[in-house]
Parts: sequence; structure tokens; C-alpha cells
Amino acid sequence: MSFEIKSDDVLVVVDVQYDFLPGGSLAVADGDAIIPVVNALAKKFANVVLTQDWHPADHISFASQHVGKSPFETVDLDYGTQVLWPDHCVWGTRGAEISADLDIPHAQMIIRKGFNRAIDSYSGFQEADRTTLTGLASYLGERNLGRVFVVGLATDFCVAWTAIDSAAGGFETFVIEDATRAIDANGSLEKAWADLEEAGVTRITSAELLS
Repeated sequence: MSFEIKSDDVLVVVDVQYDFLPGGSLAVADGDAIIPVVNALAKKFANVVLTQDWHPADHISFASQHVGKSPFETVDLDYGTQVLWPDHCVWGTRGAEISADLDIPHAQMIIRKGFNRAIDSYSGFQEADRTTLTGLASYLGERNLGRVFVVGLATDFCVAWTAIDSAAGGFETFVIEDATRAIDANGSLEKAWADLEEAGVTRITSAELLS
């Protein structure tokens, strides 16, 4: 199958930041391998949005903020079960910066998420309490944008949640699999793909857009 990219399609590039790349505090294995693919895809899209994890140093999702807890353990918070992470993407640090290897000068918007200390935020559309919105859906609506194609890091968390919320917002949504990489902790990748399918998100490859 191949797709013709339309003038109202949008590419959403999720969290291609140094802390998620090799050497980062929450590095996604092989995460840097997606950058050339994302750059090639972005050249095909007139509309590109970036998301950026942007946390205070005492963010509630950090294992360091919970006595006796280690990264990848969970805790129950007011909004549900929270995976605890190594400190990452702390605002003002290099780890929080979007990779300079991304070559997308025409990207129109950066959505920062996770800046509220008390709520984590995987999705580019809404925070983990599932009520606090980022404004991305309104932006896409005001721009009269149509299909949403999602790439970035990590497949099983921020990419999946962004795509699921996109579909829930009424956008026809695709995840470009080879332009993502996963953390895959405790079966999270398998669950993410099942959740994406249930949400009506289509799984494709970059070849279907670049051919």
C-alpha cells in the first residue's frame, strides 16, 4: 500500500530529545536510527508539529521523588497508575533539548508537555489525568488539518498515547512504525500495538509514504 501525502496532512514528531537518544538518561535503544527516516518524511509534509517532554526537576514521575522506589516501578497517584522514570528531560538541560540532527526547519509548533509537577504527560494532546488538554487538537482544527501521522520516541508510551488521543479526537491517524522505537518494559510494546489497533490507528511503514 502507498499513500499520497496531502496538503492538509500533518506529521507529529514525538520527543526526539537527547535524554531519549543513546547516552541519555532514559535512552531508547536504537532511538537515533529513526532520525534520518523522520527527516526524509518531514520533507514530504507541509505541516509538522513537534512535541517535547519538559519536566521540572522534582517531577512526580521521577523515581527519585519517591522514597524506596526505583525506575520502572509503579505507584498509584490521583489519576491512576504511574510508571516511575529516571530523571529525564528536565527543563533547561541539554537532555531536554530536541536533537539538533532533526532537520525540520519548517515545523510550525512545539508542544511542551509534562511541565506540571503533579501530572505526567505522555500524549501530545492531553496529560495523564486525561482532562488537562495541551491545545494540539484545537490547533489542528483551526488549521483545518486532516490526517495525522505520528513518529518519534517511544513507540509504547508517548507515540502510542499521542496517536490514540489523535484518533479519539476524530483524526484519521497513522503510526509510521520504522520511524519509532520502543522502551518495551514489561510487555509495554505488545500492549501498545493492541491498544493502537483497538483505537483505530493504522500501522504503516515509511516506504508507504516515501515510495
